[in-house]
Amino acid sequence: MWATEEYGKSHEGWVGAVLADGTEPKPAHIDPGSGPNFRQTREWWAYSGSLGRPRASRARGACSCGWRGENEYLIDWDQVDVRTQEFPSLEPLSDWERHIDSVAALTVPLPTELADLLEQVDTQLTRLADEAPLAAIKAVIALESTMKRVARNSAAYAEADGLSGEALGQALGLSPAAAESRLLRYRLR
Repeated sequence: MWATEEYGKSHEGWVGAVLADGTEPKPAHIDPGSGPNFRQTREWWAYSGSLGRPRASRARGACSCGWRGENEYLIDWDQVDVRTQEFPSLEPLSDWERHIDSVAALTVPLPTELADLLEQVDTQLTRLADEAPLAAIKAVIALESTMKRVARNSAAYAEADGLSGEALGQALGLSPAAAESRLLRYRLR
């Protein structure tokens, strides 16, 4: 699976299976061994035709938000090793990355000055972590305090605006439920 730290579970991506008739198969249940914990997947490698599952003829980029890539890529089952669970090309990943770029383009933009400042802070903290780890930790503690205060105030102001979950989700690049949950978490800090 692919993920970004910024969008988390709202936009997890994978190489999805496409059956010969053009449909997407139901999730496959994976038994990790003895025990009651089954996992589900829609990843291409689970649809090789074994274990009573259908055989995928093509694959495409997919995302937990419901997005499916327009481009489909043929699967040559004689040429792949499903044990690695790696698709033999990077095209589905590239399609998903373009999807993530389009999600980002719809989010509320960060002011350029702030984005630059955050990049500088990242660079300096990374260097400080190598040179003086305790000083870096002290800086992180200060940043956490600032983040809590700003997050709490920002969440209260955003809730006062009365925006819908859909509007919040689009602004942050998250699902409506994840955006509302994040605001609640920030407000309660």
